[in-house]
Formats: sequence, C-alpha cells, structure tokens
Amino acid sequence: MKLSRSLIKAFLIFPVNVMGVIPALLIWCSRSGGVLEHFQYSFNSFRLLAGILLIGAGAGLCWKTVSLFTEVGEGTPAPFDPPRKLVIQGPYVHVRNPMMVGVWLVLLGEALAFGSVPLAVWFLVFCGLCLILIPVWEEPDLENRFGEPYREYKRKVPRWPLHRRPLHKSKNRDSSLRSE
Repeated sequence: MKLSRSLIKAFLIFPVNVMGVIPALLIWCSRSGGVLEHFQYSFNSFRLLAGILLIGAGAGLCWKTVSLFTEVGEGTPAPFDPPRKLVIQGPYVHVRNPMMVGVWLVLLGEALAFGSVPLAVWFLVFCGLCLILIPVWEEPDLENRFGEPYREYKRKVPRWPLHRRPLHKSKNRDSSLRSE
C-alpha cells in the first residue's frame, strides 16, 4: 500500500470514526451509569470468537481494497482524492463494493464480540446509509468519471455479494474484468 498524506487523512476521517470512534463511544455509553446502560454489553466466548473472526476478515478485506485503490487506482477511497483509474481486480472482480462489505464485517464483528445492541443498531444504520448513498451518489459519480468502462463493469459485476444475479456468468468473466 502506498502511504500518502491523502490516504492518512482519509483513514483518519472514515475508518477510524466509523469502525473505531463511534463503536467505542457506543460501548462507553453502554457501561453501567452510561446513557445507554439499559443496553450494557456482555461477553460470551462463542460470540467473541465469531466477532474476532468477522473483524479479522473485514479488516483484511478493507486493507486489500485500500491497497488496490492506492497502487492500481492511483488515489484513495476518499472523495477528496479518488482513484484516477478504475479498479476492477482482486475482490472487485466479484463485487463492486468489497470495501463496504469489509466495513460491514468489522461492524458486525464488533457488535457480536461485545454482545452490544447499540453496536448492532449502528451496523444497521451504516448498512442502510450505504444502501442509499452508493446507488444515489457514488455510482453516478463513477459513471461520470470513468464512463463506459464503469457502465460495462456495472453490468457484469453485482453491487453486493448476495445479489440475485449469479456471480459467474461465464468462465472468462474474471479474465475479461481483470486488468492485471
């Protein structure tokens, strides 16, 4: 991953807040005596293990996608320094929004690990915002920036992993999207 001032700024604005500060604040508010004390968190070995596995998978997916944005896309995930090249390799061959899927996995893992209702609500709120903002704001912006190559990519690759459309329409699909 290529480190840059823009990437560090993007990291501090988005993932630190979404996956760190907001969850930490919700956990702090859920403690005994906190404003959300009726929703205190609790630990359970099974939930903790499942949560840690989801957090690890999500963090790994986020790392991979951000690395692709900086190395292949020559930019960052941030709107103020977006990729200058369309990234359609790695996890982007299978789903158009693997970075958000990674964030969702981290948030769900945090909710599970802590057994926290407020964290589960934050996960649902964040997912809802993504389901609205990505098709309404992000996709039109990508169409404007990348034109027909993005529209072709959009026709071939589903927005989310559990989309009705089969992920592999033909044997050559992966190679036709890869720019490696």
